[in-house]
Amino acid sequence: MYKIRLQEFEGPLDLLLFFIKRDELDIYDIPISRITKEFMEYLHMLQELDLEVVGDFILMAATLMQIKVKMLLPREIDEKGEEIDPRADLVKALLEYKRYKEVSEEMSLMESNQRKISFRGNFSHDMKEAPNDLNILLKNVTLYDLIKAFRQALMDMPKQAVHEVQKINVTIEEQIEYILRKVESKNEISFLELIKELREKIRIIVTFIAMLEMVKAGQIGLRESGKFNDFIIYGLNNG
Repeated sequence: MYKIRLQEFEGPLDLLLFFIKRDELDIYDIPISRITKEFMEYLHMLQELDLEVVGDFILMAATLMQIKVKMLLPREIDEKGEEIDPRADLVKALLEYKRYKEVSEEMSLMESNQRKISFRGNFSHDMKEAPNDLNILLKNVTLYDLIKAFRQALMDMPKQAVHEVQKINVTIEEQIEYILRKVESKNEISFLELIKELREKIRIIVTFIAMLEMVKAGQIGLRESGKFNDFIIYGLNNG
């Protein structure tokens, strides 16, 4: 009995991103035939090993095959008279995933550094000494704390008996503005209070990513809250 060890990927988008980085491909001009072939080879290995994660990869394989067929057909024309690239949705998903992964890696590094620091508690100078230092933007808040609060926010969403498919246009930039308005009006706000007015899951997800981007940019800081599965967001330009 022997074991085959495959490189671990968090999902199909992670695998596609690996191919693009490894072969230095242009993410805006993905060679579909080539990347589909490699993806299918990896999928066959997963199927032979009978891994539980294979479902998501099969769905992505079907998507790639569909895009590959569309690439061979005459291009559709949009309302502006421009050709529609069949890869557009895939490129958008990859860019969002790439952005999320980069922020997650930054947060993991910040968490590692944070473990070396112990704050003095309710001492106001701790918050003001070096607001641009990433090491103090997460005051006693770990990546695990953020994930718990994020999971709780999604669980608290009201359940809908009827599922209605809607296209919700929301960007990270819009949610950054949303967070800034909330923080500026109250100086600080809890995460659960921040998202309590948001009704769509995708809007909560994009807001969470926007918050991570703002921490990375030094626009806001986070500190622990007295409440379970929550944390405080505070502005760094409020005096």
